[in-house]
Amino acid sequence: MGLRSNVSQRQRRLGQELRKLREAAGVPRSEVCRRIGIHTPHLSNIEAGRTACSEARLRALADVYGCTNKALIDALAEMSNASGKGWWTAYAKSMEARVIDLAELEHSATAHRSFEWLYVPGLLQTPDYMRCLFTRTSPAAPVEVIEEYVNFRLRRQQVLVEEPLPAYHAVIHEAAFHMKFVDREVMLGQLEYLVQLAQFPNITIQVLPFSADAHPATPGAPYTLLDAGVAELCTVHVEQPVASVFLGDSTHIDRFATDFSRLSSVSLASLDLTGHLGEGSLGLVHHLLYLMKEGKHAGP
Repeated sequence: MGLRSNVSQRQRRLGQELRKLREAAGVPRSEVCRRIGIHTPHLSNIEAGRTACSEARLRALADVYGCTNKALIDALAEMSNASGKGWWTAYAKSMEARVIDLAELEHSATAHRSFEWLYVPGLLQTPDYMRCLFTRTSPAAPVEVIEEYVNFRLRRQQVLVEEPLPAYHAVIHEAAFHMKFVDREVMLGQLEYLVQLAQFPNITIQVLPFSADAHPATPGAPYTLLDAGVAELCTVHVEQPVASVFLGDSTHIDRFATDFSRLSSVSLASLDLTGHLGEGSLGLVHHLLYLMKEGKHAGP
């Protein structure tokens, strides 16, 4: 079997996890290869995600490493057996590899925790909001290219309403609603859409207001924590201007999870209809809607 020329995030992560197990066990690479009957370069390619690892071989490796975590082994086997093909495959030639990887990762995630400074999170955006952002980002792009971006993001959003429903929790800084990236009417529609989305039982939306007394230190880039069936396979997706970063180390996961909990704790109550109209995230959003409709808002 030849080596892969393009390694997906799932394939890369599978190799990384197998390498972690080997290093934790302290078994020399040469000994591993002798016991399962492969050459050292083959094992190196498996750990780099450049070649496939069958379920039988994966379980043999786990046995050599003395791994008794059945849930983890089963989850790794599922990753190994996955074809990587889904609705996103149709966009492989028109979209960057990083967004294809993100779509596949979102598809398998059991929960999403997202923090955004300046934008509404992609999975919560209206089509008009998307078009404004894509057009501002790529002003020379043809209309059909912009529509391809919009269609791809709209398809990604279906993950929030497809069974099994994942838990989705977003913390959005109030600054996102004051930026002039989009027109006033577009922002009005976006805010109204957030109120609608917040009524779904699996979606929680909070606003971090300018007035928050405490503001925990947090990375400058927006990020999303994507939970997996087992804690060891959780991932942080950090958005960067040029290239997204996928982090799977437990230290990074713990840090971002702690940051998200602190951000949530100083944010306004959830954007839903269970509280009083003038309170929490719902109250702030309705206040912004009123000001925009009256033409008094200094934002978009």
